[in-house]
Amino acid sequence: EVRLVESGGGLVQAGGSLTLSCATSGFILGDYVVGWFRRAPGAEHEGIACISNSLGGETLYAYSAKGRFTIHSDKANNMVYLQMSSLKPEDTAVYYCAASSWGYDTKTEAREYNYWGQGTQVTVYS
Repeated sequence: EVRLVESGGGLVQAGGSLTLSCATSGFILGDYVVGWFRRAPGAEHEGIACISNSLGGETLYAYSAKGRFTIHSDKANNMVYLQMSSLKPEDTAVYYCAASSWGYDTKTEAREYNYWGQGTQVTVYS
């Protein structure tokens, strides 16, 4: 059974940093594309970052995240991370990791992912 379990969310001051973790199981990480999404109250899922674990670690970032957020995978330990810095109150949301078995190319839309974690709350205060 494919499982994605997130951790690392919490309360952080604006300008600070936070790293989210996604522990994966039930599949070979190198065969899947993994992305991070977030959902603010009343909003749709917003794609933040994506990594293709089968194409030399190719990554794709949302414009709002590029330069502040970094996605990377530790395939040996079946982990995917989202390192966040220079956090803003607008980053406050529930953050999800998701995986796709539907090809090796990077993906930007929530509908392109078939497995999802439970989400972890990130709150940025100023």
